[in-house]
Amino acid sequence: MKASETHLLKFLRKSEQFAVPIYQRTYSWTEAECRQLWDDIIRTGSNENIRAHFLGSIVYVEKGLYQVTGYSPMLIIDGQQRLTTVSLIIEALARHLENSDEIIDGFSTKKLRNYYLLNSEETDERHYKLILSKTDKETYLTLVSQNPPPKESSHRIIKNFELFEKLVDKQSSDLSVLCMGLEKLAIVDISLNKEHDNPQLIFESMNSTGRELSQADLIRNFVLMDQELEQQKHLYNHYWYPMETSFGQEPYAKEFDHFMRHYLTVKNRRIPKIKNVYEEFKDYRYKTDYDIDYLLQDLHKFSQYYCKIALGKESNQNLADAFFDLQQLKANVTHPLLLEIYDDYENGLLNMDDFVSVVKIFESYVFRRAICDIPTISMNKTFGAFAEEIDKTNYLESIKAQFLLMKTYKRFPDNQEFMEHLIKKDIYNFQRREYLFRKLENYGRKEAVSVNEYTIEHIMPQNENLSLAWRKSLGENWEDVHSELLHTLGNLTLTGYNSEYSDRPFAEKRDMEGGFRHSPLLLNQELGSFEKWDKETILHRAKILSDKAIRVWHFPVLPDEILNQYRPVRTYGANLLNYTIQDHKYLMEGANMHSLFSRLSQEIQELDPIVVEDFRKYYVSYKVEGINFASISGFANSINVALWMPFAEIYDPHRVTKQTPPEYEEGRAEASLRIYRSDEIPYVIGLIRQSFQHLIEDED
Repeated sequence: MKASETHLLKFLRKSEQFAVPIYQRTYSWTEAECRQLWDDIIRTGSNENIRAHFLGSIVYVEKGLYQVTGYSPMLIIDGQQRLTTVSLIIEALARHLENSDEIIDGFSTKKLRNYYLLNSEETDERHYKLILSKTDKETYLTLVSQNPPPKESSHRIIKNFELFEKLVDKQSSDLSVLCMGLEKLAIVDISLNKEHDNPQLIFESMNSTGRELSQADLIRNFVLMDQELEQQKHLYNHYWYPMETSFGQEPYAKEFDHFMRHYLTVKNRRIPKIKNVYEEFKDYRYKTDYDIDYLLQDLHKFSQYYCKIALGKESNQNLADAFFDLQQLKANVTHPLLLEIYDDYENGLLNMDDFVSVVKIFESYVFRRAICDIPTISMNKTFGAFAEEIDKTNYLESIKAQFLLMKTYKRFPDNQEFMEHLIKKDIYNFQRREYLFRKLENYGRKEAVSVNEYTIEHIMPQNENLSLAWRKSLGENWEDVHSELLHTLGNLTLTGYNSEYSDRPFAEKRDMEGGFRHSPLLLNQELGSFEKWDKETILHRAKILSDKAIRVWHFPVLPDEILNQYRPVRTYGANLLNYTIQDHKYLMEGANMHSLFSRLSQEIQELDPIVVEDFRKYYVSYKVEGINFASISGFANSINVALWMPFAEIYDPHRVTKQTPPEYEEGRAEASLRIYRSDEIPYVIGLIRQSFQHLIEDED
């Protein structure tokens, strides 16, 4: 490795050509990064006391190391975003100076292009000092050649160049400031020798300025960088580039890391944190030792599934509609499971109708839980582990059974619970209200109605100062009725006449031109037949709509004899040596700590019915689905409570917990405390509850 400080313009002028390898990420700077660089340049150029502005490092592999012909550009490892952005500024300035005199030495249209953008004596691709990767290449080359952009152009290059044209024009009264700022840009010039340096390790550690590398950037470099040139081209052109184009430029930048997380969840049966996706992928690669060609082929296959599930690329209309509804719910937690099910569908393990039914069950599950205000804790783990329980010879049946057997915080709300909450819930301020009304309105219709053309109407008006007519209609307890039912389902509908309805009495809203009696919407069918609008009517209409809702978001049903076949035999919590409380002499009946243990044990198990108490040789553990969250050990005059959660995350204002020494931490609880008296139990239960919540909550 050779490193030296230099000015960027001097560096560009002496260099023949830089190329962005195919394994590098596409140009991705947004307006925010571009404006920051522009402001830095203007600030530096306008202040004589600032000698230089450090832009970061430019890291590249020296010429000749990838050479297969006599012509070989230098390959950029780090710095392409900055090089590309400065080149766009120079092109914008060169166009502005067309037919103008040289502002300061070296800053004319001809010199800007020939020094920093082009190799004037060369032809074809050698004519350009910077060659970007496939997605951006044609757009950039047409830009610096002043030709029209291609039909499928790079969005970021076009947008950022247009931004710099505006900024240069705005600065036109004193362009010398811009020129001096560009002259003061400083970099560290780092050249690598592949025989002695490891470009992959250097790439992973380099991200000094600009836009943070995504997990996808790191993964792409990992699978492509160390390959021979021809293999790089094969892998990129056959697998990675088709993935990029399937996603599209903007969705690729936003979605690909999430896709990789879901893909790894399918493969590893555990959910990686989004920031750890790259490391998890490397572990998966080394663990499986798959051939890179096979690995990318598989990744490409699952990426196509993801585009169909999450990005609207599904060609079958029934399945596309089901995916669309699920996306409207923002039910991303279902994606890992759907990826695996889609692969099973492609392999003939379930048919199209069953696949659609499965997606609709997922939709009902997520929506019913939202209506019933069941916390979303653990839902990603629920779907992440779901596939292990699917009987793939009875696909749909086993999925229904698994949902029906879920209890407590994982439960699938039944019709009674769903209807009760739907009738009482504040629907007007419900995040998914448009989705709800769209589904209710279009259920059973052959031609869907676009509810976006309508607004939400409160039949009983929102105005707290209700008219005398409305007060009379609602009865003497009108204030209570208004407060209780204003935003509920029974009092809401869709209309295109919101402003015309205003606060009119119900009969006028019903009978006027465009009123409820004449509405083409199914949601308003019953409204034309009601004679009055009061609490009884509102609740009656809510019941009608909730009866419809249980058909829209249906509850899975199986006969008991079928369901019983899927009831699990609990294996977690069982211990083969049959330990009991009799094996714990300080906790058993008659011992000093028995009463304290009994109360503590009862309160732990009352945290949730899914908590299992398991007597082990040296302690009593408390677990959910076989995973510990707390354990108890008995002593002569105290009980030791261990918490299986990160010590740093425990909220313990009384500071009674102690951290487990690092040398004893692996495979054990990270924190513990002693309890001596029953009056300490409420506080300790609060600590144990934190560990329980930590176990079942979603992780990012």
